[in-house]
Amino acid sequence: MKRTEIVAKTEELVTPIIEENHFELVDVEYVREGANWYLRIYADKEGGINIDDCVLISRALEEKLDAEDFISDAYILEVSSPGLGRPLKKEKDFKRSIGKAVECKLYKAIDKQKEFEGVLKDFTEDTVTIEIDEKDLVLDRKDIAMIRLAIEF
Repeated sequence: MKRTEIVAKTEELVTPIIEENHFELVDVEYVREGANWYLRIYADKEGGINIDDCVLISRALEEKLDAEDFISDAYILEVSSPGLGRPLKKEKDFKRSIGKAVECKLYKAIDKQKEFEGVLKDFTEDTVTIEIDEKDLVLDRKDIAMIRLAIEF
């Protein structure tokens, strides 16, 4: 089974658990790090997710994964909060982040600069608008290597 299929099947299995507990599914990833495979579920809720929430999701999902048994590799299941500096990937991530400070890294430089920090003002399917020093910078999404909430101290 391909990585994308594993992610899709896992999303299908975890979504009812997430929804019945009024959580939000932020992301699912299946990645190899060193010798180990990791199946990671990132969940959130209003006010933030806690360890008990992660344990609840993990136990319920483990049962479903064991029953379906569609992943041939040995893997480690991790359920966690997406963290403060999480990347913005889905439309709901962008919506939730309007008006917040973001860091953005580009594949290629604009005026000799590849990294920008500003306030997320708007987004479309093709563009992201960031306000920097009271000026709007409109970036093509295809040119963005990574965009995430800025960690403010």
